[in-house]
Amino acid sequence: MKISEMLQDDIGLVLPFYIEQYNVYEGNCWTEKTAGKRIRQLFSINDNYALIMKDCNNKAIGFVIGYFKQYGDLFAYTLEEIVISHNEQNKGYGSMLLVELEKRVKEKGGAGIELQAVKDQMHEKYYGKAGYRDANNFTIKCKWF
Repeated sequence: MKISEMLQDDIGLVLPFYIEQYNVYEGNCWTEKTAGKRIRQLFSINDNYALIMKDCNNKAIGFVIGYFKQYGDLFAYTLEEIVISHNEQNKGYGSMLLVELEKRVKEKGGAGIELQAVKDQMHEKYYGKAGYRDANNFTIKCKWF
């Protein structure tokens, strides 16, 4: 597997498995237009940082995207999306991509990684295995209209 920095020009390579994951396996209704907009929005954030994972045939099978944030004297990375093609899941590629992201974030001066995740068994297992824990001093609030 090859992991490299993802460019905005790579968005088209990840859209098919991004849409499939969220629509087929998570019951959403993403389109190429809305999924492309979501990922382009993340690329438009200052200090964004993304990695793409490709197999030996140079086919994209996963990506991670987020951005660095400044908090007083703390510099951290906010992970927004990490998706592995469904056919390539449960082979260790997601863990490999996350470990590489952690290494690169640390090299860039990041003190840590924060993220929001669906509260279900799959996400708890994946992030728990990687050492991520629920923050005791933080909760997410929302109001839907």
